Amino acid sequence: MLYLLALLLHRLPLAMGQYDICKSWVTTDDGPSWEFYACQPKAMRMKDYVTVRVDPAGITCGDPPERFCTHENPYLCSDECDASNPDLAHPPKLMFDSEDEGLATYWQSVTWRRYPEPLLANITLSWNKSIELTDDIVITFEYGRPTIMMLEKSLDNGRTWHPYQYYADDCMEAFSMPARRVRDLSTTSANRVLCTEEYSRWAGSKKEKTVRFEVRDRFAIFAGPDLKNMDNLYTRLESAKGLKDFFTVTDLRMRLLRPALGGTYVQRENLYKYFYAVSNIEVTGRCKCNLHANLCTFKEGSLQCECEHNTTGQDCGKCKKNFRSRSWRAGSYLPLPNGSPNACAAAGSAFGNCECYGHSNRCSYIDFLNVVTCVSCKHNTRGQHCQHCRLGFYRNSSAELDDENVCIANVCDDELLLCQNGGTCYQNQRCICPVGFKGVLCQQSRCEADRKDCDGASSTRAAISTVLLGVLGLQLRGWADL
Repeated sequence: MLYLLALLLHRLPLAMGQYDICKSWVTTDDGPSWEFYACQPKAMRMKDYVTVRVDPAGITCGDPPERFCTHENPYLCSDECDASNPDLAHPPKLMFDSEDEGLATYWQSVTWRRYPEPLLANITLSWNKSIELTDDIVITFEYGRPTIMMLEKSLDNGRTWHPYQYYADDCMEAFSMPARRVRDLSTTSANRVLCTEEYSRWAGSKKEKTVRFEVRDRFAIFAGPDLKNMDNLYTRLESAKGLKDFFTVTDLRMRLLRPALGGTYVQRENLYKYFYAVSNIEVTGRCKCNLHANLCTFKEGSLQCECEHNTTGQDCGKCKKNFRSRSWRAGSYLPLPNGSPNACAAAGSAFGNCECYGHSNRCSYIDFLNVVTCVSCKHNTRGQHCQHCRLGFYRNSSAELDDENVCIANVCDDELLLCQNGGTCYQNQRCICPVGFKGVLCQQSRCEADRKDCDGASSTRAAISTVLLGVLGLQLRGWADL
């Protein structure tokens, strides 16, 4: 009774949470064992682990010091930005600090003193880790939101970038796109990149400060307005092509293309009121662990999944060395409610009895032997689990069993392809020939016909070796055709 109560309490968080347990110790008719589940870490504030970069060089105000003013008091330009004075500096780190007593601290750009040259600024957030967004991205601007900006994402640590959302006071003029709202998207267009005018029109600097990337509204397309039908969302994340990747990023980049104008055209006589100022960036998400971990820790300057299911890597993206009896697979949210762990397994374990190390996708049951064997092994492999090399190929000692290059061409061995004339086979890759002989199998004499030491005996030995090699080659071809 106590055991059942303990088991119930151990499983309780699984029923209350969403994929928050990776495994549970259970008792079956065959004895106690681990039962595995798909699992994922809890959502957290990702800005606590971010690295920020602002460019181009010199875009942050204060070097040299300069005055600025606001749209509320456009001709009272008594405020100053000075990078050498901590009380007047506005470095990028102030976008992520804690603001005490309601006093806003913010990063600020230089003013638009070089108008009509565009005032462009990029703010890049990097995690050196795949993360999955679970809530809206919220960017808080001081002194007015940009009239034109873009949000971009990267999935490969900033090597390539893709548009995530466009923002403009006039989408057609800025990006040649009609304005659309996320809440108007359908189940088939939930991952569409769109342009919105909701966050760019002037509404007064003290009223509307935030710009959003609406993650929750896109989730609501599947889970309902209150996000109560999460099962449907998880089902769609598995079945809809590209949907899961849409909410996955390694980096985010805000491209600020035109500052707030105060509801009017650019007034050349006072360019000190045009600039960007960002006081806060909220990014909520979880470490992407491919449903193989429920914990993610910050180690040595980067986030790291605490991998379960015999997986390893920063994202649990591969099997541990001795658990590669089948190819690695991400976990799955399906079937509900526990999902599929798709755990990596050692050869001969319950998970690996019918696996072929990735060299075959077909198995056959041999009734009278009561065994399952792989069919049509590829990559020059053979055997019940495609674990051996075909005749004429040898095991590549530098490759794992699930590597496509595990079996490579055989030059020589100690049974069939013997090195001739006293040669020795080195790592099945080449014959080391004695002085006086050459060739793949040391079958050719090095001496020339007009040299005295090329007597009939040596020529005869070379001829016999050549004949034997030819016969052996015919036999090998015959065996390979069987």
